[in-house]
Amino acid sequence: MLQELSIKNFAIIDELYLSIEKGLTVLTGETGAGKSIIIDAVNLLVGGRGSSEFVRHGEKKAEIEGLFILNDESHPCYNRANEFGIDIEEGMIILHRDISITGKSVCRINGKLVTISILREIGSTLIDIHGQHEHQELMNETHHLRLLDQYGGREIKTALDNYRVIYKQYEQIASKLKGLSENEQQMAHRLDLIQFQLQEIQKANLQIDEDIILMEEKKKLMNFERLFDSLKTSYGALQGEQKGLDWIGLVMSQLETTAEIEPDYEPLLESVSNCFYILEDAASTIRNDLDSLEFNPERLNEIESRLNEMNQLKRKYGGTLQDILEYSSKIEEEIETIINRESHIDKLQITLAQLQKDLYLEAKQLSDLRKKWSKKLMNAIHSELKQLYMDKTVFEVKFIHSVEEYKNEMDPPFRKDGLDFVEFYISTNPGEPLKPLNKVASGGELSRMMLALKTIFSKHQGITSIIFDEVDTGVSGRVAQAIGEKIYQVSEHSQVLCISHLPQVAAMADTHLFIMKETIDGRTRTKVKTLKLEEKINEVSRMIAGVEITDKALEHAQELLQLAYAKKFT
Repeated sequence: MLQELSIKNFAIIDELYLSIEKGLTVLTGETGAGKSIIIDAVNLLVGGRGSSEFVRHGEKKAEIEGLFILNDESHPCYNRANEFGIDIEEGMIILHRDISITGKSVCRINGKLVTISILREIGSTLIDIHGQHEHQELMNETHHLRLLDQYGGREIKTALDNYRVIYKQYEQIASKLKGLSENEQQMAHRLDLIQFQLQEIQKANLQIDEDIILMEEKKKLMNFERLFDSLKTSYGALQGEQKGLDWIGLVMSQLETTAEIEPDYEPLLESVSNCFYILEDAASTIRNDLDSLEFNPERLNEIESRLNEMNQLKRKYGGTLQDILEYSSKIEEEIETIINRESHIDKLQITLAQLQKDLYLEAKQLSDLRKKWSKKLMNAIHSELKQLYMDKTVFEVKFIHSVEEYKNEMDPPFRKDGLDFVEFYISTNPGEPLKPLNKVASGGELSRMMLALKTIFSKHQGITSIIFDEVDTGVSGRVAQAIGEKIYQVSEHSQVLCISHLPQVAAMADTHLFIMKETIDGRTRTKVKTLKLEEKINEVSRMIAGVEITDKALEHAQELLQLAYAKKFT
Protein backbone atom coordinates (compact mmCIF):
# COMPACT_ATOMS: atom_id res chain seq x y z
CA MET A 1 0.00 0.00 0.00
CA LEU A 2 0.96 3.68 -0.30
CA GLN A 3 2.15 4.42 3.23
CA GLU A 4 3.73 7.88 2.92
CA LEU A 5 3.34 10.65 0.36
CA SER A 6 5.43 13.82 0.19
CA ILE A 7 4.61 16.71 -2.19
CA LYS A 8 6.67 19.92 -2.49
CA ASN A 9 6.13 23.00 -4.67
CA PHE A 10 3.41 21.35 -6.73
CA ALA A 11 0.68 23.67 -8.09
CA ILE A 12 -0.80 25.43 -4.99
CA ILE A 13 0.86 22.91 -2.62
CA ASP A 14 4.01 24.33 -1.05
CA GLU A 15 4.78 21.36 1.18
CA LEU A 16 2.50 18.48 2.08
CA TYR A 17 3.19 15.22 3.90
CA LEU A 18 0.60 12.47 4.19
CA SER A 19 0.76 9.25 6.17
CA ILE A 20 -1.90 7.06 4.58
CA GLU A 21 -3.50 4.13 6.36
CA LYS A 22 -4.80 0.89 4.87
CA GLY A 23 -8.47 0.51 4.02
CA LEU A 24 -10.63 3.33 2.65
CA THR A 25 -9.33 6.91 2.80
CA VAL A 26 -11.79 9.57 1.62
CA LEU A 27 -10.69 13.08 0.63
CA THR A 28 -13.33 15.83 0.85
CA GLY A 29 -13.33 19.61 0.81
CA GLU A 30 -14.60 22.63 -1.04
CA THR A 31 -14.27 22.80 -4.81
CA GLY A 32 -10.83 24.12 -5.76
CA ALA A 33 -9.24 23.26 -2.41
CA GLY A 34 -6.73 20.94 -4.08
CA LYS A 35 -8.20 17.46 -3.79
CA SER A 36 -7.60 16.57 -7.43
CA ILE A 37 -4.17 18.21 -7.29
CA ILE A 38 -3.08 15.56 -4.80
CA ILE A 39 -4.29 12.86 -7.17
CA ASP A 40 -2.49 14.61 -10.05
CA ALA A 41 0.71 14.43 -7.99
CA VAL A 42 0.25 10.69 -7.37
CA ASN A 43 -0.42 10.20 -11.08
CA LEU A 44 2.90 11.88 -11.91
CA LEU A 45 4.64 9.81 -9.25
CA VAL A 46 3.70 6.62 -11.11
CA GLY A 47 4.72 7.84 -14.56
CA GLY A 48 2.03 10.26 -15.68
CA ARG A 49 2.81 13.00 -18.20
CA GLY A 50 4.61 15.94 -16.58
CA SER A 51 4.62 19.64 -17.36
CA SER A 52 6.39 22.75 -16.07
CA GLU A 53 2.92 24.13 -15.27
CA PHE A 54 2.83 21.82 -12.24
CA VAL A 55 5.77 23.67 -10.62
CA ARG A 56 4.57 26.14 -7.98
CA HIS A 57 5.01 29.77 -9.08
CA GLY A 58 8.39 31.15 -8.05
CA GLU A 59 9.99 27.73 -7.44
CA LYS A 60 12.59 25.89 -9.55
CA LYS A 61 11.16 22.39 -9.31
CA ALA A 62 8.34 20.27 -7.90
CA GLU A 63 9.18 17.14 -5.90
CA ILE A 64 6.95 14.12 -5.28
CA GLU A 65 7.92 11.04 -3.30
CA GLY A 66 5.96 8.00 -2.19
CA LEU A 67 6.79 5.02 0.02
CA PHE A 68 4.99 1.79 -0.84
CA ILE A 69 4.90 -1.31 1.36
CA LEU A 70 4.56 -4.70 -0.34
CA ASN A 71 3.24 -7.32 2.05
CA ASP A 72 3.04 -10.11 -0.53
CA GLU A 73 6.31 -11.57 -1.90
CA SER A 74 4.45 -12.69 -5.02
CA HIS A 75 3.38 -9.11 -5.82
CA PRO A 76 3.93 -8.42 -9.56
CA CYS A 77 6.08 -5.40 -8.67
CA TYR A 78 8.92 -7.75 -7.67
CA ASN A 79 9.13 -9.29 -11.16
CA ARG A 80 8.98 -5.90 -12.89
CA ALA A 81 11.64 -4.45 -10.58
CA ASN A 82 13.88 -7.47 -11.14
CA GLU A 83 13.63 -6.98 -14.93
CA PHE A 84 15.07 -3.48 -14.55
CA GLY A 85 17.73 -4.38 -11.96
CA ILE A 86 15.97 -2.61 -9.07
CA ASP A 87 16.41 -4.10 -5.61
CA ILE A 88 13.46 -4.21 -3.21
CA GLU A 89 14.50 -4.71 0.40
CA GLU A 90 12.15 -5.49 3.30
CA GLY A 91 9.14 -5.08 1.01
CA MET A 92 9.68 -1.31 0.60
CA ILE A 93 9.78 0.59 -2.68
CA ILE A 94 10.27 4.36 -2.91
CA LEU A 95 9.26 6.29 -6.03
CA HIS A 96 10.64 9.79 -6.47
CA ARG A 97 10.06 12.31 -9.23
CA ASP A 98 11.29 15.87 -9.76
CA ILE A 99 9.82 18.19 -12.40
CA SER A 100 11.87 21.31 -13.18
CA ILE A 101 10.61 24.66 -14.38
CA THR A 102 11.91 23.68 -17.84
CA GLY A 103 9.61 20.65 -17.86
CA LYS A 104 12.42 18.11 -17.49
CA SER A 105 11.75 15.13 -15.21
CA VAL A 106 14.16 13.16 -13.04
CA CYS A 107 12.81 9.80 -11.82
CA ARG A 108 14.20 7.44 -9.20
CA ILE A 109 13.11 4.08 -7.83
CA ASN A 110 14.76 3.05 -4.57
CA GLY A 111 17.42 5.64 -5.29
CA LYS A 112 18.21 4.35 -8.80
CA LEU A 113 17.78 6.73 -11.74
CA VAL A 114 15.21 5.38 -14.21
CA THR A 115 13.37 6.54 -17.30
CA ILE A 116 9.75 7.67 -17.18
CA SER A 117 8.73 4.51 -19.06
CA ILE A 118 10.32 2.32 -16.36
CA LEU A 119 8.67 4.43 -13.65
CA ARG A 120 5.35 3.90 -15.45
CA GLU A 121 5.98 0.12 -15.71
CA ILE A 122 6.65 -0.16 -11.97
CA GLY A 123 3.94 2.33 -11.03
CA SER A 124 1.28 0.42 -12.96
CA THR A 125 1.72 -2.51 -10.54
CA LEU A 126 1.31 -0.26 -7.50
CA ILE A 127 -1.50 2.20 -8.23
CA ASP A 128 -4.55 2.22 -10.48
CA ILE A 129 -6.06 5.72 -10.81
CA HIS A 130 -9.65 5.82 -12.03
CA GLY A 131 -11.19 9.16 -12.87
CA GLN A 132 -14.63 9.94 -14.15
CA HIS A 133 -13.58 10.29 -17.77
CA GLU A 134 -10.35 8.27 -17.95
CA HIS A 135 -9.85 5.10 -19.96
CA GLN A 136 -8.44 2.76 -17.37
CA GLU A 137 -7.25 -0.82 -17.61
CA LEU A 138 -10.78 -2.19 -17.39
CA MET A 139 -11.90 0.13 -20.20
CA ASN A 140 -9.13 -1.05 -22.52
CA GLU A 141 -10.25 -4.14 -24.43
CA THR A 142 -6.66 -5.29 -24.96
CA HIS A 143 -6.48 -6.01 -21.21
CA HIS A 144 -9.73 -7.97 -20.96
CA LEU A 145 -8.22 -11.36 -21.84
CA ARG A 146 -5.57 -10.99 -19.14
CA LEU A 147 -8.21 -9.97 -16.59
CA LEU A 148 -10.27 -13.04 -17.46
CA ASP A 149 -7.14 -15.20 -17.05
CA GLN A 150 -6.49 -13.63 -13.65
CA TYR A 151 -10.04 -14.36 -12.60
CA GLY A 152 -9.60 -17.99 -13.65
CA GLY A 153 -6.69 -18.27 -11.23
CA ARG A 154 -4.42 -21.31 -11.07
CA GLU A 155 -6.52 -23.41 -13.45
CA ILE A 156 -6.10 -21.02 -16.38
CA LYS A 157 -2.52 -20.18 -15.39
CA THR A 158 -1.47 -23.86 -15.60
CA ALA A 159 -3.09 -24.25 -19.03
CA LEU A 160 -1.53 -20.99 -20.25
CA ASP A 161 1.92 -22.04 -19.02
CA ASN A 162 1.61 -25.37 -20.86
CA TYR A 163 0.58 -23.52 -24.02
CA ARG A 164 3.50 -21.10 -23.77
CA VAL A 165 6.08 -23.89 -23.45
CA ILE A 166 5.04 -25.22 -26.87
CA TYR A 167 4.55 -21.71 -28.26
CA LYS A 168 8.18 -20.88 -27.49
CA GLN A 169 9.35 -23.96 -29.45
CA TYR A 170 6.95 -23.04 -32.25
CA GLU A 171 8.38 -19.49 -32.46
CA GLN A 172 11.96 -20.80 -32.61
CA ILE A 173 11.21 -23.28 -35.41
CA ALA A 174 9.12 -20.73 -37.33
CA SER A 175 11.99 -18.22 -37.09
CA LYS A 176 14.51 -20.76 -38.43
CA LEU A 177 12.18 -21.72 -41.26
CA LYS A 178 11.65 -18.07 -42.17
CA GLY A 179 15.39 -17.52 -42.19
CA LEU A 180 15.96 -20.43 -44.57
CA SER A 181 13.11 -19.36 -46.84
CA GLU A 182 14.47 -15.86 -47.43
CA ASN A 183 15.69 -14.51 -50.76
CA GLU A 184 18.17 -16.93 -52.34
CA GLN A 185 20.50 -14.10 -53.32
CA GLN A 186 20.67 -12.92 -49.68
CA MET A 187 21.30 -16.50 -48.62
CA ALA A 188 24.16 -16.82 -51.11
CA HIS A 189 25.73 -13.61 -49.84
CA ARG A 190 25.40 -14.86 -46.28
CA LEU A 191 27.03 -18.17 -47.23
CA ASP A 192 30.00 -16.39 -48.89
CA LEU A 193 30.49 -14.22 -45.82
CA ILE A 194 30.44 -16.95 -43.17
CA GLN A 195 32.56 -19.31 -45.31
CA PHE A 196 35.22 -16.59 -45.48
CA GLN A 197 34.94 -16.05 -41.73
CA LEU A 198 35.24 -19.76 -40.98
CA GLN A 199 38.27 -20.09 -43.27
CA GLU A 200 39.94 -17.13 -41.54
CA ILE A 201 39.36 -18.59 -38.07
CA GLN A 202 40.43 -22.13 -39.03
CA LYS A 203 43.58 -20.82 -40.74
CA ALA A 204 44.64 -19.22 -37.45
CA ASN A 205 44.57 -22.68 -35.78
CA LEU A 206 43.69 -21.21 -32.38
CA GLN A 207 44.25 -23.12 -29.14
CA ILE A 208 42.40 -22.46 -25.88
CA ASP A 209 44.42 -20.12 -23.58
CA GLU A 210 47.14 -19.78 -26.21
CA ASP A 211 47.07 -16.00 -25.83
CA ILE A 212 47.56 -16.26 -22.06
CA ILE A 213 50.59 -18.58 -22.50
CA LEU A 214 52.11 -16.28 -25.11
CA MET A 215 51.62 -13.21 -22.94
CA GLU A 216 53.53 -14.93 -20.15
CA GLU A 217 56.35 -15.85 -22.55
CA LYS A 218 56.40 -12.31 -23.94
CA LYS A 219 56.71 -10.90 -20.43
CA LYS A 220 59.63 -13.24 -19.76
CA LEU A 221 61.46 -12.25 -22.97
CA MET A 222 60.90 -8.54 -22.44
CA ASN A 223 62.40 -8.83 -18.95
CA PHE A 224 65.22 -11.22 -19.95
CA GLU A 225 68.10 -9.04 -18.69
CA ARG A 226 66.52 -8.46 -15.26
CA LEU A 227 65.66 -12.16 -14.98
CA PHE A 228 69.20 -13.27 -15.92
CA ASP A 229 70.88 -10.84 -13.48
CA SER A 230 68.56 -11.83 -10.67
CA LEU A 231 69.19 -15.57 -11.13
CA LYS A 232 72.97 -15.04 -11.52
CA THR A 233 73.13 -13.02 -8.30
CA SER A 234 71.03 -15.62 -6.47
CA TYR A 235 73.29 -18.46 -7.62
CA GLY A 236 76.44 -16.49 -6.67
CA ALA A 237 75.10 -15.91 -3.17
CA LEU A 238 74.62 -19.64 -2.63
CA GLN A 239 77.44 -21.38 -4.49
CA GLY A 240 81.24 -20.84 -4.14
CA GLU A 241 83.90 -20.31 -1.49
CA GLN A 242 82.75 -18.34 1.53
CA LYS A 243 79.17 -18.25 0.09
CA GLY A 244 75.86 -19.35 1.57
CA LEU A 245 76.15 -23.10 1.15
CA ASP A 246 79.75 -23.08 2.47
CA TRP A 247 78.72 -21.40 5.71
CA ILE A 248 75.62 -23.60 6.20
CA GLY A 249 77.83 -26.67 5.47
CA LEU A 250 80.19 -25.49 8.21
CA VAL A 251 77.27 -25.14 10.63
CA MET A 252 76.10 -28.65 9.75
CA SER A 253 79.64 -30.08 10.33
CA GLN A 254 79.95 -28.40 13.72
CA LEU A 255 76.49 -29.57 14.83
CA GLU A 256 77.43 -33.16 13.94
CA THR A 257 80.32 -32.93 16.43
CA THR A 258 78.00 -31.30 19.00
CA ALA A 259 75.35 -34.03 18.58
CA GLU A 260 77.94 -36.75 19.17
CA ILE A 261 78.71 -35.13 22.54
CA GLU A 262 75.12 -34.13 23.41
CA PRO A 263 72.29 -36.12 21.67
CA ASP A 264 69.75 -33.34 22.49
CA TYR A 265 71.20 -31.37 19.53
CA GLU A 266 70.22 -34.05 16.98
CA PRO A 267 66.86 -32.39 16.07
CA LEU A 268 68.66 -29.10 15.41
CA LEU A 269 71.24 -30.90 13.30
CA GLU A 270 68.43 -32.50 11.28
CA SER A 271 66.78 -29.10 10.63
CA VAL A 272 70.04 -27.50 9.44
CA SER A 273 70.85 -30.55 7.29
CA ASN A 274 67.40 -30.33 5.62
CA CYS A 275 67.90 -26.64 4.90
CA PHE A 276 71.34 -27.33 3.40
CA TYR A 277 70.05 -29.97 1.00
CA ILE A 278 67.02 -27.83 0.02
CA LEU A 279 69.26 -24.86 -0.77
CA GLU A 280 71.68 -27.17 -2.62
CA ASP A 281 68.79 -28.33 -4.83
CA ALA A 282 67.71 -24.70 -5.34
CA ALA A 283 71.23 -23.72 -6.42
CA SER A 284 71.29 -26.62 -8.88
CA THR A 285 67.92 -25.55 -10.33
CA ILE A 286 69.08 -21.94 -10.69
CA ARG A 287 72.25 -23.10 -12.46
CA ASN A 288 70.24 -25.23 -14.91
CA ASP A 289 67.87 -22.31 -15.60
CA LEU A 290 70.80 -19.99 -16.23
CA ASP A 291 72.29 -22.52 -18.68
CA SER A 292 68.98 -22.77 -20.54
CA LEU A 293 68.23 -19.03 -20.67
CA GLU A 294 68.69 -17.61 -24.12
CA PHE A 295 67.46 -14.29 -25.42
CA ASN A 296 65.81 -14.73 -28.82
CA PRO A 297 64.60 -11.43 -30.35
CA GLU A 298 63.09 -13.33 -33.28
CA ARG A 299 60.89 -15.30 -30.91
CA LEU A 300 59.66 -12.05 -29.37
CA ASN A 301 58.69 -10.82 -32.84
CA GLU A 302 56.89 -14.10 -33.52
CA ILE A 303 54.89 -13.75 -30.29
CA GLU A 304 54.01 -10.11 -31.10
CA SER A 305 52.81 -11.13 -34.55
CA ARG A 306 50.75 -14.04 -33.21
CA LEU A 307 49.12 -11.93 -30.49
CA ASN A 308 48.29 -9.25 -33.05
CA GLU A 309 46.61 -11.88 -35.23
CA MET A 310 44.55 -13.05 -32.26
CA ASN A 311 43.54 -9.49 -31.37
CA GLN A 312 42.36 -8.90 -34.94
CA LEU A 313 40.15 -12.00 -34.69
CA LYS A 314 38.86 -10.93 -31.26
CA ARG A 315 37.76 -7.58 -32.67
CA LYS A 316 35.78 -9.40 -35.37
CA TYR A 317 34.39 -12.49 -33.69
CA GLY A 318 34.53 -12.28 -29.88
CA GLY A 319 36.32 -10.96 -26.84
CA THR A 320 38.14 -14.22 -26.03
CA LEU A 321 39.58 -17.17 -27.94
CA GLN A 322 36.76 -19.27 -26.46
CA ASP A 323 34.20 -16.84 -27.96
CA ILE A 324 35.90 -17.04 -31.36
CA LEU A 325 35.92 -20.85 -31.36
CA GLU A 326 32.25 -20.94 -30.29
CA TYR A 327 31.39 -18.54 -33.11
CA SER A 328 33.34 -20.77 -35.49
CA SER A 329 31.27 -23.80 -34.46
CA LYS A 330 28.07 -21.79 -34.85
CA ILE A 331 28.77 -20.59 -38.40
CA GLU A 332 30.08 -24.03 -39.36
CA GLU A 333 26.67 -25.42 -38.42
CA GLU A 334 24.97 -22.56 -40.30
CA ILE A 335 27.05 -23.28 -43.43
CA GLU A 336 25.97 -26.91 -43.33
CA THR A 337 22.34 -25.81 -42.93
CA ILE A 338 22.47 -23.39 -45.88
CA ILE A 339 24.25 -25.88 -48.16
CA ASN A 340 21.64 -28.52 -47.31
CA ARG A 341 18.90 -25.91 -47.19
CA GLU A 342 16.13 -27.86 -48.90
CA SER A 343 16.60 -30.85 -46.63
CA HIS A 344 16.50 -28.65 -43.53
CA ILE A 345 13.41 -26.81 -44.75
CA ASP A 346 11.61 -30.12 -45.18
CA LYS A 347 12.55 -31.22 -41.65
CA LEU A 348 11.57 -27.87 -40.11
CA GLN A 349 8.21 -27.90 -41.94
CA ILE A 350 7.44 -31.36 -40.57
CA THR A 351 8.44 -30.27 -37.04
CA LEU A 352 6.44 -27.04 -37.35
CA ALA A 353 3.34 -28.92 -38.56
CA GLN A 354 3.49 -31.20 -35.51
CA LEU A 355 4.00 -28.24 -33.18
CA GLN A 356 0.99 -26.52 -34.76
CA LYS A 357 -1.17 -29.54 -33.96
CA ASP A 358 0.09 -29.68 -30.38
CA LEU A 359 -0.27 -25.93 -29.99
CA TYR A 360 -3.81 -25.98 -31.33
CA LEU A 361 -4.80 -28.67 -28.81
CA GLU A 362 -3.30 -26.62 -25.95
CA ALA A 363 -5.03 -23.48 -27.28
CA LYS A 364 -8.34 -25.37 -27.44
CA GLN A 365 -8.00 -26.56 -23.85
CA LEU A 366 -7.09 -23.03 -22.75
CA SER A 367 -10.05 -21.57 -24.64
CA ASP A 368 -12.48 -24.07 -23.10
CA LEU A 369 -11.30 -23.10 -19.62
CA ARG A 370 -11.67 -19.42 -20.46
CA LYS A 371 -15.24 -19.96 -21.61
CA LYS A 372 -16.02 -21.82 -18.39
CA TRP A 373 -14.59 -19.03 -16.27
CA SER A 374 -16.20 -16.31 -18.43
CA LYS A 375 -19.62 -17.67 -17.39
CA LYS A 376 -18.60 -17.51 -13.74
CA LEU A 377 -17.33 -13.97 -14.26
CA MET A 378 -20.57 -12.89 -15.92
CA ASN A 379 -22.59 -14.28 -12.99
CA ALA A 380 -20.32 -12.52 -10.49
CA ILE A 381 -20.63 -9.19 -12.37
CA HIS A 382 -24.41 -9.47 -12.53
CA SER A 383 -24.49 -10.11 -8.79
CA GLU A 384 -22.40 -6.99 -8.14
CA LEU A 385 -24.51 -4.87 -10.51
CA LYS A 386 -27.69 -5.98 -8.77
CA GLN A 387 -26.32 -4.61 -5.50
CA LEU A 388 -25.69 -1.32 -7.33
CA TYR A 389 -29.30 -1.16 -8.60
CA MET A 390 -28.35 -2.12 -12.14
CA ASP A 391 -30.20 -5.44 -12.13
CA LYS A 392 -31.46 -4.81 -15.69
CA THR A 393 -27.90 -4.49 -17.01
CA VAL A 394 -26.53 -7.38 -19.05
CA PHE A 395 -22.79 -8.08 -18.99
CA GLU A 396 -21.13 -10.48 -21.39
CA VAL A 397 -17.59 -11.69 -22.01
CA LYS A 398 -17.65 -11.84 -25.80
CA PHE A 399 -15.13 -14.03 -27.64
CA ILE A 400 -14.41 -11.82 -30.66
CA HIS A 401 -11.96 -14.42 -31.97
CA SER A 402 -11.75 -17.97 -30.67
CA VAL A 403 -10.08 -21.28 -31.42
CA GLU A 404 -12.95 -22.71 -33.47
CA GLU A 405 -12.43 -20.10 -36.21
CA TYR A 406 -9.01 -21.55 -36.99
CA LYS A 407 -9.84 -25.25 -36.77
CA ASN A 408 -9.32 -25.88 -40.51
CA GLU A 409 -6.56 -23.36 -41.11
CA MET A 410 -3.10 -24.65 -41.98
CA ASP A 411 -1.31 -21.82 -40.15
CA PRO A 412 -3.45 -20.29 -37.35
CA PRO A 413 -2.31 -16.88 -36.00
CA PHE A 414 -0.94 -18.23 -32.74
CA ARG A 415 -0.10 -15.57 -30.14
CA LYS A 416 1.64 -15.62 -26.80
CA ASP A 417 -1.73 -15.79 -25.01
CA GLY A 418 -3.42 -18.27 -27.33
CA LEU A 419 -5.92 -17.82 -30.15
CA ASP A 420 -8.68 -16.09 -28.17
CA PHE A 421 -9.48 -12.39 -28.20
CA VAL A 422 -12.15 -11.34 -25.72
CA GLU A 423 -13.90 -8.07 -24.99
CA PHE A 424 -16.33 -7.02 -22.26
CA TYR A 425 -19.76 -5.99 -23.57
CA ILE A 426 -22.74 -4.54 -21.69
CA SER A 427 -26.28 -3.38 -22.23
CA THR A 428 -27.56 -1.01 -19.50
CA ASN A 429 -31.22 -0.94 -20.55
CA PRO A 430 -33.65 -3.70 -21.58
CA GLY A 431 -34.05 -3.98 -25.33
CA GLU A 432 -30.77 -2.26 -26.12
CA PRO A 433 -28.05 -4.26 -27.88
CA LEU A 434 -24.84 -5.23 -26.16
CA LYS A 435 -22.03 -2.73 -26.76
CA PRO A 436 -18.33 -2.66 -25.91
CA LEU A 437 -17.71 -1.52 -22.35
CA ASN A 438 -15.78 1.57 -23.48
CA LYS A 439 -18.85 2.79 -25.44
CA VAL A 440 -20.97 3.32 -22.30
CA ALA A 441 -22.03 6.96 -22.26
CA SER A 442 -23.75 7.63 -18.91
CA GLY A 443 -21.35 8.85 -16.20
CA GLY A 444 -23.42 7.35 -13.39
CA GLU A 445 -23.77 3.99 -15.12
CA LEU A 446 -20.10 3.99 -16.00
CA SER A 447 -19.16 4.65 -12.37
CA ARG A 448 -21.26 1.75 -11.12
CA MET A 449 -20.05 -0.54 -13.87
CA MET A 450 -16.45 0.23 -13.01
CA LEU A 451 -17.10 -0.33 -9.31
CA ALA A 452 -18.65 -3.71 -9.99
CA LEU A 453 -15.63 -4.74 -12.04
CA LYS A 454 -13.20 -3.27 -9.50
CA THR A 455 -14.86 -5.15 -6.65
CA ILE A 456 -14.18 -8.44 -8.42
CA PHE A 457 -10.83 -7.72 -10.06
CA SER A 458 -9.25 -5.99 -7.05
CA LYS A 459 -9.01 -9.50 -5.56
CA HIS A 460 -7.04 -10.72 -8.60
CA GLN A 461 -5.09 -7.76 -10.00
CA GLY A 462 -2.59 -7.44 -7.15
CA ILE A 463 -2.71 -3.62 -7.35
CA THR A 464 -1.44 -2.13 -4.09
CA SER A 465 -3.58 1.02 -4.17
CA ILE A 466 -6.65 2.12 -6.13
CA ILE A 467 -7.63 5.78 -6.47
CA PHE A 468 -11.14 6.87 -7.38
CA ASP A 469 -11.30 10.50 -8.51
CA GLU A 470 -14.93 11.61 -8.23
CA VAL A 471 -16.29 8.39 -9.74
CA ASP A 472 -19.54 8.95 -7.82
CA THR A 473 -20.54 11.98 -9.92
CA GLY A 474 -24.08 11.83 -11.25
CA VAL A 475 -25.59 9.54 -8.60
CA SER A 476 -27.59 10.10 -5.43
CA GLY A 477 -29.94 8.45 -2.96
CA ARG A 478 -29.87 4.69 -2.59
CA VAL A 479 -27.42 4.39 -5.51
CA ALA A 480 -25.01 6.68 -3.68
CA GLN A 481 -25.29 4.48 -0.59
CA ALA A 482 -24.65 1.38 -2.68
CA ILE A 483 -21.60 3.01 -4.26
CA GLY A 484 -20.20 3.89 -0.84
CA GLU A 485 -20.59 0.29 0.30
CA LYS A 486 -19.07 -1.04 -2.91
CA ILE A 487 -16.02 1.25 -2.67
CA TYR A 488 -15.56 0.00 0.87
CA GLN A 489 -15.69 -3.62 -0.38
CA VAL A 490 -12.89 -2.81 -2.86
CA SER A 491 -10.82 -1.39 0.04
CA GLU A 492 -10.97 -4.75 1.81
CA HIS A 493 -8.62 -6.14 -0.86
CA SER A 494 -6.67 -3.04 -1.92
CA GLN A 495 -5.96 0.27 -0.24
CA VAL A 496 -8.40 2.84 -1.68
CA LEU A 497 -8.08 6.64 -1.87
CA CYS A 498 -11.31 8.29 -2.96
CA ILE A 499 -12.21 11.90 -3.73
CA SER A 500 -15.94 12.24 -3.18
CA HIS A 501 -18.74 14.77 -2.83
CA LEU A 502 -21.18 12.15 -1.52
CA PRO A 503 -21.83 12.03 2.23
CA GLN A 504 -22.71 8.32 1.88
CA VAL A 505 -19.18 7.60 0.61
CA ALA A 506 -17.50 9.82 3.21
CA ALA A 507 -19.37 8.03 5.99
CA MET A 508 -17.81 4.71 4.96
CA ALA A 509 -14.25 6.03 5.30
CA ASP A 510 -11.74 4.40 7.63
CA THR A 511 -9.73 7.63 7.38
CA HIS A 512 -11.29 10.96 6.46
CA LEU A 513 -8.96 13.68 5.12
CA PHE A 514 -10.29 17.23 4.80
CA ILE A 515 -8.61 19.37 2.12
CA MET A 516 -8.63 23.14 2.58
CA LYS A 517 -7.01 26.27 1.20
CA GLU A 518 -5.45 29.06 3.22
CA THR A 519 -3.72 32.30 2.29
CA ILE A 520 -0.48 33.27 4.02
CA ASP A 521 1.55 36.35 3.01
CA GLY A 522 -0.54 36.70 -0.10
CA ARG A 523 0.12 33.12 -1.30
CA THR A 524 -2.48 30.34 -1.49
CA ARG A 525 -1.57 26.90 -0.25
CA THR A 526 -3.32 23.60 0.33
CA LYS A 527 -3.54 21.96 3.75
CA VAL A 528 -4.77 18.51 4.77
CA LYS A 529 -6.34 17.62 8.09
CA THR A 530 -7.23 14.15 9.38
CA LEU A 531 -10.70 14.44 10.89
CA LYS A 532 -11.65 13.07 14.29
CA LEU A 533 -15.17 11.76 14.92
CA GLU A 534 -16.79 15.12 15.80
CA GLU A 535 -15.05 16.84 12.91
CA LYS A 536 -16.13 14.03 10.59
CA ILE A 537 -19.75 14.50 11.66
CA ASN A 538 -19.52 18.22 10.88
CA GLU A 539 -17.93 17.58 7.46
CA VAL A 540 -20.54 14.97 6.48
CA SER A 541 -23.21 17.47 7.64
CA ARG A 542 -21.67 20.13 5.38
CA MET A 543 -21.76 17.68 2.46
CA ILE A 544 -25.45 17.06 3.16
CA ALA A 545 -26.64 20.61 3.82
CA GLY A 546 -24.23 22.79 1.90
CA VAL A 547 -22.99 26.06 3.40
CA GLU A 548 -25.21 26.21 6.49
CA ILE A 549 -25.05 23.20 8.82
CA THR A 550 -28.43 22.60 10.49
CA ASP A 551 -29.35 20.40 13.42
CA LYS A 552 -31.22 18.15 11.02
CA ALA A 553 -28.12 17.82 8.86
CA LEU A 554 -26.04 16.92 11.92
CA GLU A 555 -28.61 14.33 12.91
CA HIS A 556 -28.61 12.89 9.40
CA ALA A 557 -24.78 12.79 9.39
CA GLN A 558 -24.71 10.89 12.69
CA GLU A 559 -27.25 8.45 11.28
CA LEU A 560 -25.16 7.91 8.13
CA LEU A 561 -22.04 7.22 10.22
CA GLN A 562 -23.92 4.77 12.42
CA LEU A 563 -25.27 2.95 9.37
CA ALA A 564 -21.77 2.86 7.87
CA TYR A 565 -20.33 1.45 11.11
CA ALA A 566 -23.01 -1.25 11.14
CA LYS A 567 -22.28 -2.17 7.53
CA LYS A 568 -18.53 -2.38 8.15
CA PHE A 569 -18.46 -4.28 11.41
CA THR A 570 -21.47 -6.59 11.37
